[in-house]
Parts: sequence; structure tokens; C-alpha cells
Amino acid sequence: MSASCAVTPSARTELFSSSSKRSIFPAQICRPRYKCEISRRDFAVRGIVASGVSVMGTPSSPSAASQSVKGSGRLAYKPEGYNFWEWRGHKIHYVVQGEGLPLVLIHGFGASVFHWRYNIPELAKKYKVYALDLLGFGWSDKALIEYDAMVWTDQVTDFMKEIVKEPAVVVGNSLGGFTALTVAVGLPEQVTGVALLNSAGQFAAESRKREEAEETVITKFIVKPVKEIFQRVVLGFLFWQAKQPSRIESVLKSVYVDATNVDDYLVESISKPATDPNAGEVYYRLMTRFLMNQSRYTLDSVLSKMTCPLLLLWGDLDPWVGPAKAEKIKAFYSNSSLVHLQAGHCPHDEVPEAVNIALLDWLSNVVSKPSSPEVMDV
Repeated sequence: MSASCAVTPSARTELFSSSSKRSIFPAQICRPRYKCEISRRDFAVRGIVASGVSVMGTPSSPSAASQSVKGSGRLAYKPEGYNFWEWRGHKIHYVVQGEGLPLVLIHGFGASVFHWRYNIPELAKKYKVYALDLLGFGWSDKALIEYDAMVWTDQVTDFMKEIVKEPAVVVGNSLGGFTALTVAVGLPEQVTGVALLNSAGQFAAESRKREEAEETVITKFIVKPVKEIFQRVVLGFLFWQAKQPSRIESVLKSVYVDATNVDDYLVESISKPATDPNAGEVYYRLMTRFLMNQSRYTLDSVLSKMTCPLLLLWGDLDPWVGPAKAEKIKAFYSNSSLVHLQAGHCPHDEVPEAVNIALLDWLSNVVSKPSSPEVMDV
């Protein structure tokens, strides 16, 4: 267990200064009426199931029918998990396969290592692939702590130091993407490249005026306390509702353009009732932490301090985070390449073949041999 982390409180203050406040979560959806912003309610309802909702408990074993969908190219399901590492007194689950340059895969909100089911076996043919469950998700402990983005940054940073122990490329989807960026800034000597798949994170200027307008005296001392009580009731209902198979399938199909990939493996892993006694409380803390504090961290502050190559693997059909965001990141960070994918918010699970090809190509041609930025279509 590690008692230290690379990003100290003072470093965090410098990295995410108060002059550039933004959310770490997706806030875009291509609907002109809402000026391309997803509502907090939509995030609360849909975010918990779009990527797996493993915070709800250990998934049941997939059916034989779903096991045969892509054969041996899928990570074997193990109800007991793979490997465990103790971090700050908590049990953290991870997978490791292959040999070579290490790749560290970080899942999105509500998901687990099994969301990389089609990527780990293929990438492990050429690289040493690690995938870990963030604290509060998957097979990792459902710790009753106050969650914020830096909890997972600290966790992955220590994982890199204690388990990986050598230079590596970090790959992240959604929330895991923003975590990958912050880890790269905190460990520049160990992170040799970052790949983002429809990453969370926002630029500072996108909603500063709205945030300033919202933070009135009435909002701070009356609305927020009442909202906290209301949220506990509503989120408790949503936690229950999200476990219903019909609801899970409906939401998954809204973020997976190719609905055929919404199979038994996904649905069954979400529909199993919560078994961990802390699961409901963890879910409440996760959601309220982000719903009430969405303005602390920005892409600007992170990217301006990062130095390694960046790959953007973007599902252009994502109903939350469209290609405009990827283009903006690329324009801001010159040492980057962009690959457009015909997929939704989770391209690594929806079009894994295309993601694997693009990632392997970038790893062999960019990380080892830096080249000029480029834009591709897949």
C-alpha cells in the first residue's frame, strides 16, 4: 500500500487553478435547443449505465450465447476477478496480460476492466496490457469516501509506481480519459503517451458565465441544501431503476450506435442486483459529488502542462461528446493525432476492431517514432 501520491495538494492547486473552472464530465449533446449541453438529469440517468454500471455489484456469468459472439478474442470472464492490489487500505482489482511496452487501460464512469473485453486480448499480442478498476467501481472496493477526480488520479499514479514500475502509455475512456491526462501530468517521466476515447473534461471558457450566474446567495444557502435532500431521494430511485434489464437495454442502445453489441454480456453485467452493502451509498456520493462540483478541473490546465504524444480516438456519433470536442482538443494540443470512428460514447466496445487497429498503428508509428499530427477517418 502506498502512502504517497505524485500530485500533492499544492500541485493540485497549481494544476487546476481557480481561475479556470470546469467540469470533468461530458456536457455536450448535439441538440441546438440546449446549446450542445447535456442536462445534469440526463447524465444522472444515462451515465450510470452507458459504460457498465459495475458500481452496482459483481456481474453474473455471461450466457453461452453471448460468449460465442466474438469467440476467443474476448477477455475471459472470471466471477472472482483476476488480480488484487491493496491501495490505502482498499482492495483494487486489475488484469494484466502480454509482454512488452506497458499499456494501462482506464475505464469510464460505472464501468470496469471487463469493458475492455475485446481490446485486452488483441493488444496483449504485442504489449503488456494492464486494466484496473477505479475505486468504487467494478471488483474494486466500494469505499465510503468523498470522491473527486483526484482520488482516481492518485490511485492510478500509485498503480503506475507500484505495479507497472516502468514507462507506459495510458489509455482512457470518458472519466478514465480525464484521469489519464492528469496522471500524465503528474508522472511525465513514466507516461510516454496518452490515448483518449471520447474523454470527459471541459474547457474553462465554455460555461464560466453560467457558473457565475448560478452561484448566488440564494443558490448557495437555500437551493443547494434543499437540492441535496432531493437528490438523495431521486438518486435512490434511479439506482433502483437502473438495475432493471429493460431500462439498461434501452439506455445502452442510446449510446451504442450498433445495437447488436448490446449483448447478454453487457446487460447481464448490469442487471444483477447490487450485492455490496455499500453500493447504493457509493453511487449517491459519486453522483452528488459531481453534480454539485462540476467546475473545479479543466482541460486547458491539464493539456497546457502535458508533454507526451496524444491520440484522440473519437466516436463521432456519441450523443454526449461529439467530434467538435475532439477537434478542439487537437487544436489546443499540437502534439496530437485524431482518428474519427463511426461509433458512440464507447468505441472500444462498440467498434473494438477499429480501435485496436488505430491504437496499434499509433503506438508503433507515433509513440516510438514521433511524427507530425494528423487526422484520419475510420
